[in-house]
Amino acid sequence: MVVLATKLYVGGDAGDRALDSLDSLVGNDLDGLDVEWTTGLRDDGFPSVTLTGEDASVARSVLGETWGTITPHREAGERYVGTLDSWAEDGFVLDAGEPVHIPEDELGLGAGTPEQIRTRYGLVQHTPLRFVERDGEPAQLAERERDRLYDWTRADTGRVNVNSATRAEVRATVNRAGHAEDIITVERLGLLEQSIVCQPATDPPGLLSDIGPHLPAEMLCIIP
Repeated sequence: MVVLATKLYVGGDAGDRALDSLDSLVGNDLDGLDVEWTTGLRDDGFPSVTLTGEDASVARSVLGETWGTITPHREAGERYVGTLDSWAEDGFVLDAGEPVHIPEDELGLGAGTPEQIRTRYGLVQHTPLRFVERDGEPAQLAERERDRLYDWTRADTGRVNVNSATRAEVRATVNRAGHAEDIITVERLGLLEQSIVCQPATDPPGLLSDIGPHLPAEMLCIIP
């Protein structure tokens, strides 16, 4: 079994749709492998995938590379994934099956309070983030993660980041609002966290204003 580092935190029909979406995504990830799988959901909201078959070990590696995994046994110097749970004056707290505190000076994302940094980089709650476990010291945001977030703010195009919705739901909302031609793509950050990549001429706050009423989600703009 492997526990994926992305959370399912919506209920009712939306939760059922999200779990169905995850099952389809896992199927795409494992296409061509001799493996059978069953998806489930832990009490803490992290999905689990039980794997059987000749390629089960390969499948675990594929899913780990795609989603990151939740494990109780983390080794110093290794990179893991947690979801953004909370933020305060002293840093971020990630959910990696247990709280992982990343102090403000270990974020490495420039000046500002953790709240200001979160807003600048469009980090909606539950966004999966890579971190490095350290021996006897606080965890730090992984260099690969810092580079990705810096790239978002240096690009020629802005973004609108969204949580609480699948990629298909966000795409459908953008289309319904008449903005299909104003975006480049919807990039998946996690199961329920998406990043709408705008066309260069598209104003991210304007897009957010138009689609916001149709999505019960937290939304943050990234303006290059």
